[in-house]
Amino acid sequence: MYEQEKIKPYDNSGDKAEQVERMFDSIAPTYDRLNHQLSWNIDKGWRRKAIKAIAPYGPRKVLDVATGTGDFAILAAKMLRPDSLVGCDISEGMMEVGKRKVKELNLENVISFTKEDCMHLSFTDNTFDAVTAAFGIRNFPDLDKGLSEMCRVLKPGGHLCIVELTEPVHFPMKQLFGIYSHTVLPLVGRMISKDTNAYGYLTATIEAFPQGERMMEILSRAGFSNATFRRFTFGICTLYVATK
Repeated sequence: MYEQEKIKPYDNSGDKAEQVERMFDSIAPTYDRLNHQLSWNIDKGWRRKAIKAIAPYGPRKVLDVATGTGDFAILAAKMLRPDSLVGCDISEGMMEVGKRKVKELNLENVISFTKEDCMHLSFTDNTFDAVTAAFGIRNFPDLDKGLSEMCRVLKPGGHLCIVELTEPVHFPMKQLFGIYSHTVLPLVGRMISKDTNAYGYLTATIEAFPQGERMMEILSRAGFSNATFRRFTFGICTLYVATK
């Protein structure tokens, strides 16, 4: 078990998946606003760079895992112009926000949403040309299982694209990030979202999540090859790309 799998939003006695679902349902109405404010809108650039990394492969059928409010799915639909893009998540509250955005943008013919347990995806083997995940896999109760499922539903030769928040490894960014994530982020999160646990939990999972070379090994064990990673903004965010 990886360290971030032991961290739960509310109490240690309950099921992590159920707590994560409850947490994201709770913060869904303010999630987009907080995301952009707390990252000074840099998160938008991270998503764009991630999508550019798989654009040369021209995926026609895309699955966005832990899609949340659909920001990554919407941007991918605009940049990749796939035939179809399915966004899946455990939180209905988050996806309801995403559905409204997709409707406003007239992207309903391309993007659809479905509630899924990412540990047990309902899709058949070898379905998608690309599988993506933005800022969500560190919430998996079982990272190995979730990545194996993402590999299973990906076509042979298809591509995985993960963009995830990570802890900087070098001075002084590591220290500055620690101060910001333990003071500003939880405080603003509580003020705006009214959930006293959510943003403390998210900080803890960032610090505990495996990254860099260790993540390369984890992806390899899950069935991926040719894995690479690239750090953004002094290591606050990391992009992983791999092939089935």
